[in-house]
Amino acid sequence: MASSQNYLDYVLDLLREVSNITYKKMMDEYLLYSNGILFGGIYDNRFLVKDTKSISNVGMQKEKPYDGAKDMLLVDSEDALVIKDIVLKVVHDLNKGK
Repeated sequence: MASSQNYLDYVLDLLREVSNITYKKMMDEYLLYSNGILFGGIYDNRFLVKDTKSISNVGMQKEKPYDGAKDMLLVDSEDALVIKDIVLKVVHDLNKGK
């Protein structure tokens, strides 16, 4: 199932507190970036972020974005500040790996 433009718009609104958010459409799904760092995506109308050290034990549900992929974490909050905290932690972890 492809992700919808409406769901993308909804997620982008949830990400309003995070600066420099961009996205790329790929194979009917959306990859999400902050400051050029790929931190997550929208897969089958699910907002998923990469599973990194800082958020791996916060109780978020693990899901596969597609068959054969690594587990990612499902963002199920609608609180823009909570989402900002999650994204900033993931981006920080990913940036340290460079």
